[in-house]
Amino acid sequence: MIDYFALALGHGLMAVALLRLFFRPDLEVDPLLRDLADEADRKRREATQAARHSRRQGADG
Repeated sequence: MIDYFALALGHGLMAVALLRLFFRPDLEVDPLLRDLADEADRKRREATQAARHSRRQGADG
């Protein structure tokens, strides 16, 4: 009887640990991918601002 209890307790604690690891909010976030996405957004905004500025300069001149 005690063997079943020890087996169930050990497996239960491992299941709890795995569930806690699985439901962590930072588990699905890769910092490198987030940095790459931020850099792409920044470049896109800069390109848009530069294009807008050059169009204004061309229309004024």
